[in-house]
Amino acid sequence: MIIIGLTGSIGMGKSTVAKMFVEEGAPVFDSDAAVHALYAPGGAAVAPVEAAFAGVTKDGAIDRDALSKRVLGDASAIKQLEQIVHPLVRQAQMQFLQSNRDAGTPVVVLDIPLLFEGGGAALVDKTVVVSAPAEAQRARVLARPGMTAEKFESILARQVPDAEKRARADFVIDTGVSLEETRREVRAVLDALREQD
Repeated sequence: MIIIGLTGSIGMGKSTVAKMFVEEGAPVFDSDAAVHALYAPGGAAVAPVEAAFAGVTKDGAIDRDALSKRVLGDASAIKQLEQIVHPLVRQAQMQFLQSNRDAGTPVVVLDIPLLFEGGGAALVDKTVVVSAPAEAQRARVLARPGMTAEKFESILARQVPDAEKRARADFVIDTGVSLEETRREVRAVLDALREQD
């Protein structure tokens, strides 16, 4: 089984490309969705996160806004949160990989926003970076509800620059083009990997 690591900076179109991989027959593990599940009522992260940051739960789930306010701009709080959440995400990832291995799935995708930043590249066989021109990225991100230029800059500052990600990638998928062109690039990546297998 070939494991693709899918990544890209904020606003580059990674979610769109992840959907295309699924539509082309490659199951995707979505790290953000895994965190949402861990933060939901009954999620494995609820009790330990509340214990570390009292007052961030509401109706048995993590209140993401309250948690964000507690950790934003505090490096040690972010690190503490990551030490709780990352092992739980990794566990869910391993279960996803094992069930696909058992099913004989030829290619799977791990959608990991901070693939290079968090050491996730060691888990994968090939890396795919989703990229678009900086002006397209900025316009997409600033169109999101509640996003400000300052918040965007602070998120970018924590991410490996796009140029460096592109240089480290096995494949780069451009989302600054039409959806059909992007889909062709997704198919080309899968075709290339299936031939290697």
